Amino acid sequence: MSNRIRFALLPRAAATLVMLAILAPTLTLAGQAQSLTWKKLRPLQSPAARAASAMAYDPVSKKVVLFGGFTASKYLNETWTFDGSTWTHQNPSVAPSARAAASMAFDRMTHKLVLFGGFDGSNYLGDTWLWDGATATWTQAHPKTLPTAVTGPMLFLDPVSPHVDMFGGFDGMFYQNITWRWTGTNWKNLNPSTTPYARSAGVAALDAGRKSVVLFGGLGSLRTDNTWTWDGTNWTQQSPSMQPTTRYYMGSAFDPLLHEVIVFAGGVGGADENSTWAWTGTDWTQLQPAGSPAARESLGMAYDAASRQLLIFGGDSPSKFFHDTWKLVGH
Repeated sequence: MSNRIRFALLPRAAATLVMLAILAPTLTLAGQAQSLTWKKLRPLQSPAARAASAMAYDPVSKKVVLFGGFTASKYLNETWTFDGSTWTHQNPSVAPSARAAASMAFDRMTHKLVLFGGFDGSNYLGDTWLWDGATATWTQAHPKTLPTAVTGPMLFLDPVSPHVDMFGGFDGMFYQNITWRWTGTNWKNLNPSTTPYARSAGVAALDAGRKSVVLFGGLGSLRTDNTWTWDGTNWTQQSPSMQPTTRYYMGSAFDPLLHEVIVFAGGVGGADENSTWAWTGTDWTQLQPAGSPAARESLGMAYDAASRQLLIFGGDSPSKFFHDTWKLVGH
């Protein structure tokens, strides 16, 4: 059994359980639908085709950082950075072990990217790593409190605290619904009074314009066809008039030019999407870009603040791994 198949069978096995109630897309953002398009970039150098890499913007180095992922034959522990025009393969002396479906986000207090979790073909991982963009080095953290080792956790910058928070993940048997905060040295269980249903591989992105985090979709034993927001203290379930079909392993990032969290692609019941959606703060709206990348899941997505580009990289479909880089333009 190939690594790709082994990876696919684990958290995706519950995909049919979460396709319960979906709302059909019908609207677009006025004045933006005709002007938006996804444009393929042609960097001089690029990572090889892969899926389920962790990808986030690092304000210290002013570069997008990509780590790990998997191919048809192996799991990876490569670190790449994107400077707005090309990718560069970094060669730190120490790095996390090879893995797919880890997650990372930038911690404003420590000025480092925090990476957690993933799956290496045999093990669910619960180690914490820090990327220092000033020195281009990885350092393993050794917190006293350890979240459950999981694949598909969702890491995001808290809307109030300068630290990184984490929600969910899949430990091989159960989906998680604990909200954690990285304190700089340790993980703290925040124990909010209300919490979303357990899930992994969903959207959890900081809506910087509204100082909240939006959570949607993913894989879970119970319903994940719901939208929640996090205010730094508690989760609140939202009631949008429409939302994307419930999906998993999609890309998401806040675009300050559109002033919205943008979601692209993802898996839906065993098939892949290439639709583009925006969270307006109260509702989901489907965008209609003039051109779009091929349908895929397990892609990397980040907003490059230095070059002002909303980027995606890689991912996979049932028949192909991708190594293309795209940006959303026209806004």
